[in-house]
Amino acid sequence: MIPPKANGEFVAAMENVLATYEEPYNPACPVVAMDEQPFQLTREVRRPIPEARGKAKRVDYEYERAGVASIFVFTEPLVGWRQVSVRDRRTKVDWALEVANLLGTRYAKAQKVILVCDNLNTHTPGAFYEAFPPEEARELVKRIEFRYTPKHGSWLNVAENELGCMTSQCLKSERIGSVKELARNTAAWATQRNSGQKAVRWHFNIGKARMKLQALYPKFE
Repeated sequence: MIPPKANGEFVAAMENVLATYEEPYNPACPVVAMDEQPFQLTREVRRPIPEARGKAKRVDYEYERAGVASIFVFTEPLVGWRQVSVRDRRTKVDWALEVANLLGTRYAKAQKVILVCDNLNTHTPGAFYEAFPPEEARELVKRIEFRYTPKHGSWLNVAENELGCMTSQCLKSERIGSVKELARNTAAWATQRNSGQKAVRWHFNIGKARMKLQALYPKFE
C-alpha cells in the first residue's frame, strides 16, 4: 500500500487505531481486529506419490480449480486469541453473521466490542440490517464501536498480520480442494496457535508515527 502524503483523513484514522492499541485490557470492552481474504480452492488431478525413505512427497504440477472461498479472521491481540472461519462467499450478510456469532458467544457478556477493521464496503453497520430484523440489528450495532483503518493503511490491522502468519504456516504447503477441508485446516492452525497464547505486542504508537511518518501529516508554515 502506498499511503497519501500530507493527508489529514489518513493520519486521523491512523492515530485513532494506534490509540486503540494502547488502551489497557478491558474484558467488558475488548479490542478485536478482523480481516478477510479470498482463497482459491484447487484439487489434485493426479494422485500425489507419498514420501519414502530418501524421497520427498511428489505432487504433479497440474491441478483443477475448485472455486473460491472466503476466510474470516478475528483476533483479540492482548489475550493472544484468534478464530478463523470459512464461508463460500464474502457478502455483507456473511460478514454480519460472523460478527454476530462472536457477540453471542465469546463476547456475550461484553458491554461493547471495539472492532478494528478496514474500509471494505461490506464492513458497515448497515450490513446487520441486511442480515437481521431491524430490532435485532440495532441491538448488535449498539454493542460495536468501529475503528476503521485508513484507506491504503491496512498494515495497521493486527488481523492482517494473523492472516499472513496463517497463509505461510497453513495454506502454502498443500492444495486444498473444498471449503470443508479449508475450514478443518485453518481451525487446527488457530487451535494450535491459541494453545501457545501468542499475544501481539504492538510497539508502533502515535509518537513514533509523528516522528517517522512526517510525510503523511499536513505541513504548517
